[in-house]
Amino acid sequence: MSTATQSHLASPRAALRARGLQMTRAAFGRSPWHAAYRRRLALTDTVVVAAAVALAAWVRSNEASVPGAAEQAGASLVLAVLWLGALGVDKSYDPRTFGSGPLEFHRVFDASWKLFSLVAVAAFLVKADAARTYLVVALPVGLVGLLAARYLWRGWLHRHREQREMTTAVLAIGLRDQAERLIREMNGRPTSGYRVVGVCIPVGTARAGETIEGVPVLGDLRTAGTIAAQVGADCVAVSGSDAITADVVRRLGWELEPVGVDLMLTAELADVAGPRIMVTPAAGVSLLHVDAPRFAGPKFLLKAVTDWVGAAMLTLLASPALLAIAVAVKATSPGPVFFRQDRVGRGGRTFKMLKFRSMCVGAEAMVDDVASDGGNDGAGPLFKQRDDPRVTKVGKVLRRYSLDELPQLLNVLSGNMSLVGPRPPLPAEVSRYEARMRRRLLVKPGLTGLWQVGGRSDLPWEECVRLDVYYAENWTIFGDLMILARTAKAVLAGDGAY
Repeated sequence: MSTATQSHLASPRAALRARGLQMTRAAFGRSPWHAAYRRRLALTDTVVVAAAVALAAWVRSNEASVPGAAEQAGASLVLAVLWLGALGVDKSYDPRTFGSGPLEFHRVFDASWKLFSLVAVAAFLVKADAARTYLVVALPVGLVGLLAARYLWRGWLHRHREQREMTTAVLAIGLRDQAERLIREMNGRPTSGYRVVGVCIPVGTARAGETIEGVPVLGDLRTAGTIAAQVGADCVAVSGSDAITADVVRRLGWELEPVGVDLMLTAELADVAGPRIMVTPAAGVSLLHVDAPRFAGPKFLLKAVTDWVGAAMLTLLASPALLAIAVAVKATSPGPVFFRQDRVGRGGRTFKMLKFRSMCVGAEAMVDDVASDGGNDGAGPLFKQRDDPRVTKVGKVLRRYSLDELPQLLNVLSGNMSLVGPRPPLPAEVSRYEARMRRRLLVKPGLTGLWQVGGRSDLPWEECVRLDVYYAENWTIFGDLMILARTAKAVLAGDGAY
């Protein structure tokens, strides 16, 4: 390695300054934002839990044969303290879950139901009837409040992260192509909370002033621990390669321990969710187990029941809107109220999908003419056009806010669709599917899904396919609830729909 290269790599702060990246604790390193954000969450949780328990106590006080006020106040205080303690024990304040993925919400849900399960068992054993009120009132009210508060705080955190604030500084270690992939994934999505600020690559492969995807190369593997401390990195992300042996990782961990820098090992697993991954030790070696996706069993039975009950409730609640939309469609353009189209469901079975008609009659026969005049704004084999002349005036409003898809609740009730799932494909699309794409057909298509909350019509075709396959292999009931919540936000915003 040349003298110039050695000089450059020996001075990571100078390399960062040369690229206009002033390294400070407040900007990148171990800034106090974790502690401040945790305090905000804890304070909000305390208010929500106290309000939920107080509401349950008030309801209980209006019942007959209630215990004394002092006894009831003591029981309420104990329950509130236990609830907040359960949230802490279940690691719902772990900074690694802040603002990314469903794990943060899942831990809040998990801690709450476990605590109240114990309360229910204890109340049964000692015959404490008062516990019933807390189970019926405090648990649902408090749980909804806790999840809603976390959701609002996450939105606040994401807005700061889009300004490159409140992020975790990462020093990437690995081969050049591995570093490129890591930088694209982390720096390309600000809301992930991670930002690669420097790279260390194997000895002899770095050049003076070199950057990878705009991130400076600061050194090699031998100096990674020292560089992480110098630049104030919060964590070091190690990608596997022949040069990065178990001994290198072990020594790096020893170097990072005194300065409080976390060590992460990136697994080369594409689109595998956390619940399918388990690490077990065996004779001094950590084995990474990846469970095969399953497409039958009790979990799918629970999903079917949840879909039917949820669709029935939504249909009942939305019935006034369904009637009003039907009248509007019929009164503003000639033709039927509903549009029926063949779509492919689970296992390749075809069914009639329902929508409110948003186009003129005979729109399907006009596709070639419309495409030749205005082109195709859709992704892959999908035909979409932002200013499609076939769309009626009422149809534009319906499509913008996805109101035309409400009749698909009937498809869910009939068992052909789920509330959440892959996008229901056309038979013409399926006929051109490769093996990877056909995995979308292993589960029922959904009224909404990751494609709906990820960008809707603006998503590239490859990303649509990836999201659908990811969902088919990794879905969970709790994840479905998260997607439904995000769908409401996407629909109200009207983003990506036309």
